[in-house]
Parts: sequence; C-alpha cells; structure tokens
Amino acid sequence: MAIRSNIRNVAIVAHVDHGKTTLVNAMLQQSNVFSEREEVPDRVMDSGDIEREKGITILAKNTAIHYNGPAAQALGESDGIVINVVDTPGHADFGGEVERGISMVDGVVLLVDASEGPLPQTRFVLRKALEAKLPVILAINKTDRPDARISEVVSEATDLLLGLAQDVVEEGVDLDLDSLLDLPVIYCAAKAGRSSVNQPADGDVPDNDNLEPLFEMIVKNIPAPHYNEDTPLQAHVTNIDASDYLGRLGLVRIYSGELLKGKQYGLARTDGKIVNFKLTEILRTEGLDRVPAESAGPGDIVAIAGVDDIMIGETIVDPQDPQPLPLIHVDEPAISMTFGTNDSPLAGTEGKDHKLTARMLKDRLDKELIGNVSIQVIDTDRPDVWEVRGRGELALAVLAEEMRREGFELTVGRPQVVTRTVDGKVMEPFEHSTIDVPEEYMGAVTQLMAARKGRMDSMTNHGSGWVRMEFTVPSRGLIGFRTQLLSSTRGTGIASSISAGYDEWAGEIVVRQNGSMVADRQGKASPYAMQKLQARGNFFVQPQSPVYEGQVVGVTGKPGDLDINITLEKHMTNMRSATADVLETLTPPIQMSLEESLDFANDDECVEVTPESIRVRKIILSRDAWYKWHAQQRRQSKQK
Repeated sequence: MAIRSNIRNVAIVAHVDHGKTTLVNAMLQQSNVFSEREEVPDRVMDSGDIEREKGITILAKNTAIHYNGPAAQALGESDGIVINVVDTPGHADFGGEVERGISMVDGVVLLVDASEGPLPQTRFVLRKALEAKLPVILAINKTDRPDARISEVVSEATDLLLGLAQDVVEEGVDLDLDSLLDLPVIYCAAKAGRSSVNQPADGDVPDNDNLEPLFEMIVKNIPAPHYNEDTPLQAHVTNIDASDYLGRLGLVRIYSGELLKGKQYGLARTDGKIVNFKLTEILRTEGLDRVPAESAGPGDIVAIAGVDDIMIGETIVDPQDPQPLPLIHVDEPAISMTFGTNDSPLAGTEGKDHKLTARMLKDRLDKELIGNVSIQVIDTDRPDVWEVRGRGELALAVLAEEMRREGFELTVGRPQVVTRTVDGKVMEPFEHSTIDVPEEYMGAVTQLMAARKGRMDSMTNHGSGWVRMEFTVPSRGLIGFRTQLLSSTRGTGIASSISAGYDEWAGEIVVRQNGSMVADRQGKASPYAMQKLQARGNFFVQPQSPVYEGQVVGVTGKPGDLDINITLEKHMTNMRSATADVLETLTPPIQMSLEESLDFANDDECVEVTPESIRVRKIILSRDAWYKWHAQQRRQSKQK
C-alpha cells in the first residue's frame, strides 16, 4: 500500500454548541489563512444566513489548512502538510450531514464540553465513527468555563467510547479494543485559541498559548491516506455545490487513481449505470477559497465540474475498468410534514414575483433532494401536496424557512411521525432525550414528560445546582416540546435527543390544552373587535391586518375552537358616549416564528408561509365545511 504522507483528512464532530465551528475558526486563524488586515468574523464556516441567526451549523463544510509547524518538519514534510478539515453539524436533525462528513475522512476529533460532558449527539457521532473504524482524538473544549469538571468529563467520554465499542463489536464490526484504551486526549479553549496535552485546573485555560499541540496530535494520530497503486480510479461524490460560472460542482474524495483536467471519465450512477463525461475543472480548497488545479491524487478532497446532474453517493471511475464504491448509508427519516401550494384568499397578494405554482414547488423540493441525503419527498393523492420526510422537525422547518426566503408561498402541515406496521402492530419512532435543568424545575419537567408518555431512564445531580434527566419518549411527544420546556423552566432548560429506534404505539398524546380563535369572515382585524374579545384569549394578528375565514387569529384559555368576528366595526352615531375619553389599550399580539407556529398547529391546522408573513390556519377554511368534517371524524372515532 502506498501512502500520501503530506495529507490528513479529519472531521470535527460533537454535540450542538460544544464549539466545533469556533475551533475550526481558531485553526484557520493560526495557520495564516487570513491576511493581517482581514477582518475575521466569528464562526466563519457558518456561511448561511439561517446558520448565523440560529447559531448552529446546518450543512457539513470542508476547509483545507496548510500546516507547516514542527510536527510536519519532524516527519520530513518540508513543504508542510495539508489538513482537510470537515466541520459537521451538532444537531441530530442534520445527522445525514454527519454521515456524509465521516464518509470522506480518515479520523475524527471528538469535541466534548468540559462542563456538559457527553450528550446524545456525542453518542450518535461516536458510534458512526466506530462503525467506520476511524481513529478518535478526544478534545475537551471550554476548559475555562467556571463550572468545568474536566476529570469527570474525560472519564464519562472514555466510558461512553468503550461502551459503544463493545456494542459495535457485538454487532459484528471488527474493532481493535486495545487501541481504544490508549485514547489520545487534548484540552482546548477554542475561543482563546489555546490547546495543551496537560490537563488544566477546572476553569483555567490550557497552559500553551496556541493550537500547535492539537495540530501535532492530528498529524500523529490521524493516518495519512492509503491507496493501492494497481487499483483503478475511485472518487466518491460526498457533497454538491454550485458555481455561477461552472454550474453544478461535485465534492469528491479520491480513494485511488488520479483525476486530470480535460480527460474523459465514467460516472457510476446510484442505479448502477455508467455515464461518460469530460472533466472540465478541478478546484482545490485553500483556506476558504477554491483555486483551479490541473490534477488531484489519492486522499485529496476536491470539487469537480463537468456533470450537470451529479448526485451524492455516485463514484467517478475509470471507463475501461469501472469499480464503483458502495453508496452512503443514511438513517431512515422519522418525521414527516406535508408541503403544498398556498390556497388561502391572500395568496399572491403580498408582493410581486412570489413563487406560487405547484410546478415551482415540486422543482424546488426535487432540487433539495440532490444535495440533502437525509430527506425524502413522496407524492400524495393530491397533485399540489407532497409529503416531505426528514430526521426531525427542525430540519424540515429549516427547509420551509429557506423556501420562504427564496420567495415561495406554501402551506406546511403539522409534523407527524413516520409509523411502521410489524406483525400487525403499529410501531412508532422513539427517542432518547437528555434534559438539563436547574434543580427547582425538576418536577415541572417530569410532569411535562409524563404527559407526553416519556419514561425516565436515569437522573444525575452533579452538585452544581443542575440536574440531568434522561428519558425514552415517543418522537410524537417531542413535537412542540422545546417551546413548552423553555416556558416551564424560564428559558433555562436544555434538551437534546437522538433516535432510539421503533417500538409499539404509545397511545394518545394530548399536547395542546388551549383552543384556537378562528376568524369567521374575511376583512381587516378591527381594534374595536379586538378590545371586546381580548378577555377571551391572546391574539396573533395586529389591528388592521388582513384576515380571512378559517384563519387562526389567536389562542383561547379553554379547549375547543372559538369562532369570532374580528372584523366588527363600531357603529357610528351622533350621540356622545360618556366613556368616549376612556382609552382602552390592546395587549400586544404574540409573534410566533415558523418553528413555534408548527409546534402550535393542531392536526386540523396548517401553517401558511409567505416571504412577508407566517399565519396559522385551518386546513378546511370554510367554517360550514369544517364543522361537517369534524362531525364526521367524531362519528368515525365512536364507531372504532
């Protein structure tokens, strides 16, 4: 086997908010990617608007760091070593991105928060790395947190690693357990740009003032790409990008052989067919920029142009001797939403150039399938409605938000779970949920989970005033849970979850106790009507905003829907009122985001999404038709 000793391919994996993107930022800064005069933003890898707003990574991205330090010189690489770093999302909903990221590297850096310790997503990414037989470097980040508990977190992470390794071995994967006992550990403070192999005291920064120990550990512990010189070309397409000048780009990891610009190659499709194409451009990553190259060899991660419909999972092969690689395996989706055209009376009235038609909507969903491996789009019995399946409600809400920003108008249904039938029994997806809350809110969280059919597995108190509770709960029970948790814990609760497979249907879960206030006619919301009605509940709409029949304009304090005339105007008379000078003030309406609206919507409701506004509405707008449908549903449930 030949080795490319001047390359290292590594993925940074961790739970959400443990500092992956901040660490990559510090690595780029210390490898002199940016010029001295250049203003470097925080989390430079989070390039999308939604990523910056939410503070989370959604898409896996790669960068190349040219490392020229002492560790490279010690190995005799006088020209330095290229470290290809893949920054992965930490949220379980974007697990497909993690699986893609892991498929293109030779090792992982597992980042763990020095206070929070291993969390569900840590378990998920670690398991994926072990199944792929990748070496692991444990990096304890945020050692400078005042509540850091470094030694405990190291032992928790090591126990988790060995426990998962045992599980993976039992499933038939051949792992070297002895090598895992000798796990390399490094301590970091990514924000300060410091790392060390020496354990600092809890709450202190590492004793070294740069990231040199981290680079050294990556160079020593992550193997250089191996390849067989006799094997023909194999280059795996792991991501899709686009360029204004070159069209669609495929991001490929080359396992064997060489790519040369201008040559003819074969593309092994996902269905097994081989299509010939001419390679028009090779782009090599340097820092955050892509620069043209003439060739690329084994171990390189490069972008290529030449195929307009290149897909993730395909392999670029030698046309004379095609040997395609296996497809990227991605876990099955658990949550579905219906995406349909906007059929409300206000469709297309709020601005120009809005995308309204079913054809435009379908084209956009098909386009999403190209670059997003973890979603599925399924046709329904209606030509203008599609079922979109994904890992979690956040992933699907992000898709709807992206479409909204691109000028689409659509309706999005309440999240539902994807069920299976096994031996005549209905099975539904379950999740392992970990919740961190201050001690005083422990009872409130336990109550919330019990209502959602959650079963407590364990509870630990670190003695810091915080409690960690672990539950097994149906995925249905977690729809809309995050909002309620934040309300019940005054914004302090932290929840995260990963899939726990399928189990028997847990029964009915009543999530929302409050009914909807529904407008019974079209018009404008009048301040007069809203003053009269505000004792009945809280509104979602501003005075003078347009409303229509079937729109949910507020929430009541009681169960069951309330039909209201929110457009009622005050009758004009020539009589002076004794109370005319009394000023009645309206309570400000509740402003809901897209995720909150989806959480709020009942089964007979959906969310109207337009570039200008987000409205909750009934699926059946006509109140007469809705009452007939509702009566029919009640009769059917009684018969059952």
